[in-house]
Amino acid sequence: MASKSPSPRSPAPSSPSSPARARRAAAPPPAFPKARFILIGACLLLAWFGLAGRVAYLHLGPNVHLHARVNALRDFTDDVSARRGRILDRNGQLLALDVPVTRIDANPSLLASNNAVGRMAYGLAQALDRPLNEVLRSLDHTNRLGVTVMHYATTDLVQRVQAMTNRLALDGLAFHPESVRSYPGGSLACHVVGFANREGIGSAGVEQQYDSYLRPHSGLLGGLKDGSRREIRTRRTIEVEQLDGADVTLTLDQNVQYFAESALAAAITNYDAEGGWVIVEEVKTGAILAMASWPPYDPNAYSEASPHERLNQAIGATYEPGSIFKVGVVAAALDAGLVATNDLFDCENGLWMHNGRALHDFHPYGILDVTGIIAKSSNVGAAKIAVLLGEPRLYKYLTSYGFGRRAAVGLPGEEGGILYADWRKHGIDITRIAMGHSVAITALQMVTFLCCIGNDGYLMHPYLLKSVTTPDGQVLLSGAPETIGRPLTERTARQMRNMLTAVTGPEGTAKKANIPGYVVGGKTGTAEKLEHGHYVKSKNMASFMGLVPADNPVVGIIVTLDAPRRNRTAGQCAAPFFASVAAPVAHYLDIPTSDASDTVAYNRILALPDAPEDALDASLDAPPLPD
Repeated sequence: MASKSPSPRSPAPSSPSSPARARRAAAPPPAFPKARFILIGACLLLAWFGLAGRVAYLHLGPNVHLHARVNALRDFTDDVSARRGRILDRNGQLLALDVPVTRIDANPSLLASNNAVGRMAYGLAQALDRPLNEVLRSLDHTNRLGVTVMHYATTDLVQRVQAMTNRLALDGLAFHPESVRSYPGGSLACHVVGFANREGIGSAGVEQQYDSYLRPHSGLLGGLKDGSRREIRTRRTIEVEQLDGADVTLTLDQNVQYFAESALAAAITNYDAEGGWVIVEEVKTGAILAMASWPPYDPNAYSEASPHERLNQAIGATYEPGSIFKVGVVAAALDAGLVATNDLFDCENGLWMHNGRALHDFHPYGILDVTGIIAKSSNVGAAKIAVLLGEPRLYKYLTSYGFGRRAAVGLPGEEGGILYADWRKHGIDITRIAMGHSVAITALQMVTFLCCIGNDGYLMHPYLLKSVTTPDGQVLLSGAPETIGRPLTERTARQMRNMLTAVTGPEGTAKKANIPGYVVGGKTGTAEKLEHGHYVKSKNMASFMGLVPADNPVVGIIVTLDAPRRNRTAGQCAAPFFASVAAPVAHYLDIPTSDASDTVAYNRILALPDAPEDALDASLDAPPLPD
């Protein structure tokens, strides 16, 4: 039987003793070379040494540029805001002060890196009640680290924004304390107090006049901040304390100011006037208790007011005073000894020719004594007294009263008026000066002269400033009564006061100026208004100035209505306007009432008819003021 040969596909049986099997069984596992460990370790060591060297080089090496960059990121210098000084009335009532507010800033770059611009904009729009598009526009500056989202945010708004950021877990807002100027009375005394602009610079009124005292001095902080931009207090290098501005206290009385402004607003409405003003001045001291002009404005929104609204017309508007100026002419003649109160003058039945020019009275009068000339407001009688005085002497008296120069009350924008020295050179006749034409005065000049009559002939400097005081109580500046001169004797002043009571008497032009319980002495004035160098016959300047009480004057008050359209004469509009100011002021100041039994009556030597309503002072051919 033949033997079978093995199949070529069948593997040959291996023997344990075969050489290949022995080699495979004896081969050791692959080994990791030590050289690699050494190489990797060396690289790591080199890297660490390199990093350590770099750190050492950065910190210890002369890397001026790099150090400057680091210091710029860590160093900080911040201004520390201080408050502007307060403005107060004579009783310490606030007229102006700084109110703390907050500026809200955002970091658009940070918000963009956190993909939080949209969420922050939506949250701010809700919290600040602002349109979403407006907020998005303010945050659409992803290359900037800071933009202002809102100025002057109140405490409530800040709390709402902070609550929103906490609720939405957002970061990227900063809150900076600031202050904003506030006028709690609104338009009360706005023309006197003025306003400070957004940069904190006084720009009108007391705010401007005493800006150097009111303005604060900011402090300064400097040092280092950590990586989160928080100050490291132990590394503070600069600390300059801020200094608040000084407080300015005025002679104004907020209550008297309110009475004056309320009466002015009512008069503007009742007589349909274009404007007006009021001043209340203490007779013995010259202190201004109230100064009001119309139209008013709100200094909290000063940018919305026109220049005309911001004008303090009581000191910044000059006008022809009309018949109230006759008081100065008659006082000069009395003081010079040229006339007595009972001297008689022929008033020519209302028409007198002087130097070829006609001078008219609104109503014809015959013979009047000096008191009658004042009570009836006769142009002819006053002109004859002025001619008796003569130009040089009358000019000397008028300048001694303070006309033709600023009263320097301590406010910007005050005018000095017009009183020419050489009247003939300017084509001015003395008879026109006598009736308050061809001159220009301010209400402050006129009431200050009236107070001179009430103060036995002493002319006081009108002033508004009571004191300037630092926050720690140091007095830097103070105002006090100051006598300028004595243009009139005591006897003349007393005679004038007696004659001025005739104006408010039954035969005078200002019966409506009387107030119950007091003797009032004063003078009306109705003059045609000058516009662009020409008289406007359809517009009047109606004024009344008076002393309360006339027998022992405490306050002098002047009121003026610019172009009243109803009851245009001063006796019909300015006189009751005066009474509406004087009555509450007298009661508030607790001025003793006049005892009728002690009132000295002036014995008239002539029987005169009742005076008509205050005569229109303008002559038919009165010349305009020179340009």
